[in-house]
Amino acid sequence: MADVAETPEIGLPIDSKEAVVVEEEKDIDQTKSEDADEHKNGDVRASGTEPAPEPEAKPGPEADNPPKHPPLAIIEGKVSDSSGEEAVPIDFVTMGMFIIDDIDFIPPTPPVKDILGGAGTYSALGARLFSPPPKSVSVGWIVDQGSDFPPSLSTLIDSWSTSALFRHDGLRLTTRGWNGYEGTTEKRAFRYLTPKKRLTAQDLTPPLLKSRSFHLICSPNRCRDLVSEITSLRKKVMAPETYTKPIFIWEPVPDLCTPDELLNCTNCLPLVDICSPNHAELAGFMGDSGLDPETGEISTIAVERACEQLLASMPLQSFSLVIRAGEKGCYIAKNGGRKRGRDPKTTKRRKKDYVRGGLQPDTDMEALFAGLLQDADGIVAREEIEVDPGVEKWVPAYHTDPSKVVDPTGGGNTFLGGLGVALARGESLEDAVACATVAASFAIEQVGVPTIGRDAEGREAWNGHNVEDRLREFRKRL
Repeated sequence: MADVAETPEIGLPIDSKEAVVVEEEKDIDQTKSEDADEHKNGDVRASGTEPAPEPEAKPGPEADNPPKHPPLAIIEGKVSDSSGEEAVPIDFVTMGMFIIDDIDFIPPTPPVKDILGGAGTYSALGARLFSPPPKSVSVGWIVDQGSDFPPSLSTLIDSWSTSALFRHDGLRLTTRGWNGYEGTTEKRAFRYLTPKKRLTAQDLTPPLLKSRSFHLICSPNRCRDLVSEITSLRKKVMAPETYTKPIFIWEPVPDLCTPDELLNCTNCLPLVDICSPNHAELAGFMGDSGLDPETGEISTIAVERACEQLLASMPLQSFSLVIRAGEKGCYIAKNGGRKRGRDPKTTKRRKKDYVRGGLQPDTDMEALFAGLLQDADGIVAREEIEVDPGVEKWVPAYHTDPSKVVDPTGGGNTFLGGLGVALARGESLEDAVACATVAASFAIEQVGVPTIGRDAEGREAWNGHNVEDRLREFRKRL
């Protein structure tokens, strides 16, 4: 999906590869014994570390050459290491699937095989870009490995040092997808090559359930179910005094962005913090193409009009729309309203002085009403009303040169990973969108995922660029 790219998006959005309707509503048939084996074989560890060796195993070369970073462990929703460093909380978890992609390009460009893909991979990438070690372990995702899982991909995932949950099942094949062009047209297409394995709330371990934010990519009805199930399970693994409501970011699947699903969509909006379709998916809910009829380009007017209609459908609820619109950038729309709350700084304490009996000429009316309004602690609750003006703003795409966009696959998912982790760490919506835009810029510069390394100053770099440097440069444009 060219969500933050500079070329118009056409055909089936390819960063939401869980979007085939027939596939979306099906579960893979598995017996109870297979489920038990899957959990038994699950390898819960930070992706940059090795699983614990068997007791009888002999020390390997690592004994003489210890790793640069100490082993990591996930404990009580946080990640700590053996050096006693303070635990790092899980900030982001995606419910997107892991997929291995095969991509067929238009000749003479040769095809590529065994490429990291899927909404889970790219959204985890987006969060990881803004999480250099030790924060890298604050990114959680699930990698389902079949009997055909390439060792090279395990090595690549390990290099990210995230809190990936590896689950190996030798009785099935890894979920694989084909990306290519059908016929003589340039319309991009996607289909599954092997049975997919969709994630459920029950797949989340207690540490992952305690994440500060969750990325959901699903139909409206399944979004409602996931929010309910994750919330219920989260309350079971967190003490009441520590429970907090997580941030839910919902990415609707393309094939169910139709007028028939509009009511279900609006019913989901109060349940999530961010709803983020791309421009074509948003237009699909409205029964429109989302394109300018004269130029054939993405219509910013159509995007704004559709957002206005969705916000008006729930005037008493607070939620945000972040519409990814290819080379146009993205549009932020948040409804305003009144925020109620008692400000402890302005709350006045009055001495308890209850006035009894009938009214007299010298009755202190202020004291009388204060006595009626104050609580047992002598506090008079005064409602503080703060007006939220809302947000309506376009944020440009990072790349202004179309030649910089090599492959838009995964741009939208990477965008939402960057958005989610920024919101989880307290960034404002507008600042989080800037982070998301920069994250997506790295995903679309090559086929597959960007290359991790070090810059001249020894800092972590992706495709040779430091992420924070790119973010600072982008913010100067805004």
